[in-house]
Amino acid sequence: MTRAPDGPSSGTPARTRSAGAHRTRGTVVKYVVLSLGALAFLFPFYYMIVGSLRKTTTGDLSSAVPSGLTGSSYTAVNGAISLGRSLLNSGIMTIGVLLCTLVFGVLAGYALAQLHFRGRGTVFASLLLVQMVPFQLLTLPLYVLVVRDYGLGDNYIGMILPFAINSTAVFLFRQFFLQMPQSLFEAARLDGARELRILWSVALPMARPAVLSAMLLTFIGPWNEFLWPFLVTKNADMQPLAVSLASFLSNLQGTVSNPTGALLAGACVLAAPAVALFLVFQRHFTSTDIDSGVKG
Repeated sequence: MTRAPDGPSSGTPARTRSAGAHRTRGTVVKYVVLSLGALAFLFPFYYMIVGSLRKTTTGDLSSAVPSGLTGSSYTAVNGAISLGRSLLNSGIMTIGVLLCTLVFGVLAGYALAQLHFRGRGTVFASLLLVQMVPFQLLTLPLYVLVVRDYGLGDNYIGMILPFAINSTAVFLFRQFFLQMPQSLFEAARLDGARELRILWSVALPMARPAVLSAMLLTFIGPWNEFLWPFLVTKNADMQPLAVSLASFLSNLQGTVSNPTGALLAGACVLAAPAVALFLVFQRHFTSTDIDSGVKG
């Protein structure tokens, strides 16, 4: 019986091992690059936290190695600007902006996505145009309108009003509602449900990823906002934390023994809520319940 030649298959195990080794090297390189990127991204946070806990802080990055840590910088900055009051002001402003953004954003986004009315395209085009206008260009007329005409200086409503409607949130909700199956809305309308009922019972339960994303994006903006609160608040008891830290840097840093550490301590307090919010809700951003409402 004649033996069949081995042919090309004789080199298959060697090629398989070579391909596996190549994939392994690629995976190692990928994780090394990602790890280096993560370290570069996290190092400023590490330096900020450690610097806020040291007795003295220098400009040398190598001095960020923890030694002699203390919480005196937090006590010092709290005595200079009252962290609790500043945090309360930031929280009130941020929660107010957040509630207005979600209410108006959901209503406007649903209307632009699901309702048919004359001028809908013009409204959407105007929405996109507004996103290209920097807020700084509107600061002066808004200041005259809100502070001089409405008399809302040193007032929470005056701080919230310019950010009550977020065009980015409206766009986000519109795009999300457009992706939902139209059969769900048609079935609800056939059952006699009105649009607000459909929005509350059908659209919103499936729009949780969009709501959470809008919450995070909206939270970061007013929480870190400096320019507008700085203009409309002259009373230190009404200033949010970002403005209070700027005032500390300009006028009060000479009142503490370690001004850099105190400033870093205030920055840690300012950054903590945003970081905590992201860590808590990050797993929800990629989830979606759209397909759960449609039977395959």
